[in-house]
Amino acid sequence: MKIKHVINLHKGCTFFVILGLMLVYQNFTLGSWIYLALHGTYGFIWLLKDRLYPDRQWEQEIPLGMAIPTFLIINLYWIAPYILISSGSVPPLPLVAGAIATTILGIFLHYSSDAQKYYTLKYRPGLITEGFFARCRNTNYLGEILIYTGFALLVQHWLPFAILAGFAALIFIPNMLKKDRSLSRYPEFEEYKANSGLIVPKLWGNRSDETVATLNE
Repeated sequence: MKIKHVINLHKGCTFFVILGLMLVYQNFTLGSWIYLALHGTYGFIWLLKDRLYPDRQWEQEIPLGMAIPTFLIINLYWIAPYILISSGSVPPLPLVAGAIATTILGIFLHYSSDAQKYYTLKYRPGLITEGFFARCRNTNYLGEILIYTGFALLVQHWLPFAILAGFAALIFIPNMLKKDRSLSRYPEFEEYKANSGLIVPKLWGNRSDETVATLNE
């Protein structure tokens, strides 16, 4: 079994889990519907992305004994809709607008940068610094953090933010640092690193005209 099968199962079930919570708690308020639309659609887009331009890091094989605990850990993301729907909390409209805007921006950065990475490396393996990776070495992770921040805003509870921080500390950041170590074998990487942020775009600094970039693994 590949790790992507576990992730895809979670993503594909998310819409139905949230809808089930709405039915169980008979909560059909604005916040619940907005959350269903945002998080549920995000899951379906993930499945579409996996078909069109899969991320090779999720192609790793894992034993069945690891698949179940991995699935349970990923399902911590379902705590957010549970809190929102079971509590009956209705987020104020300005917060709803902010959550939608944050999520849309995150989805744009996440899926667009992954598409650039996949198709660039497919036809020209090696170095990239243009586009989404010009000033940020991990635009896809930045997008994912913004997505789950948008979800957490709707919930108005500290726990979804804590879960996101845990995933960032234990998974996202170690993966970013691992990629940096891999890219350090390229002589151009030090210049690229000096002019780009690990996850927050570095909007200052000088860049040479020579194309330098990252092998986004």
